[in-house]
Amino acid sequence: MEWKRIWENQDEGTYSCWRLWDTVKAAYLQLPKPLVEFANKPMILHQIEALKAFGVTEVILAINYQPEVMLNFLNDFEKKLEIKITCSQETEPLGTLARDKLEDDSGEPFFVLNSDVISEYPFKEMIEFHKSHGGRLSLWLPRWMNLQSMINAGIYLLNPSVLDRIELKPTSIEKEVFPKIAAVGQLYAMVLPGFWMDIGQPVDFITGLRLYLDSVQKKWASKLATGTHIVGNLLVDETAVIGDECLIGPDVAIGPGCVIESGVRLSSCTVMCGGRVRKHACVSNSIIGWHFTVVSWARVENMTILGEDVHVGNEIYSNGGVVLPRKEIKSSILRPDIVN
Repeated sequence: MEWKRIWENQDEGTYSCWRLWDTVKAAYLQLPKPLVEFANKPMILHQIEALKAFGVTEVILAINYQPEVMLNFLNDFEKKLEIKITCSQETEPLGTLARDKLEDDSGEPFFVLNSDVISEYPFKEMIEFHKSHGGRLSLWLPRWMNLQSMINAGIYLLNPSVLDRIELKPTSIEKEVFPKIAAVGQLYAMVLPGFWMDIGQPVDFITGLRLYLDSVQKKWASKLATGTHIVGNLLVDETAVIGDECLIGPDVAIGPGCVIESGVRLSSCTVMCGGRVRKHACVSNSIIGWHFTVVSWARVENMTILGEDVHVGNEIYSNGGVVLPRKEIKSSILRPDIVN
């Protein structure tokens, strides 16, 4: 049986790389958000690999922001994963589920996933639930939500007949289509098994990393690093180098090619590829972008976010700074602020 799934690259009508705060909507990390690494892997790959493992044969993506970057990336992974990836490129964010690509004669339901949700993706249980109630639309709720919360997990299973209610114009399916399906008694919801997090906001990204690593520890503990210098869960790319007398963890992801020098302290953070943390620096509760340098005795904390090729100087303190790409920080950031 062929199951289709579409991933919708949509962020509340704003196609940006990252939602830092309401005041920062521009291209901060300079990549389409789904290509930003989460746990050392582009966000979108977590979803596509889970679908492939379940047996999905085709993925349809609605893309708008930097389509050429997305297409180049997807072409590579279409071959590696041996799964068909079709793109529907929108000239404006329609939110219409790329319905032109989804319409076929199979009659089979299809998955819909928002781009920035991470979970265990229990697709088997989802299909069983959808078939059991016979409705046209199933949605899933985070374990801590309820039917009155107005917040769902961003994971749906739809019958093709739902497409008939979607017009080819800017449309919010959650606000304009789902209520109509519910009104005729054809929408059903259940609690999503396992963990879940919308990682579109930086603080939720760090929380999602903790939940993800907890899940990995329970199911595939061998994928996590171990050692006397490690506290809790640590995911380290095999090409990263860690020096002596470090203390790392809990809840840390270290990307490819990173160098962590001796005496460094890392906790509740992600450090992306090609960066260097020099001796005795400390990074906690932060997201550190590509090809960075954090110099000796620097302290980076309180949801500091460093863009690509940012260099933090010797003994600098960053308390929640948001630093756009290719900047050198020569003075401390004493309170949360944007450096551009």
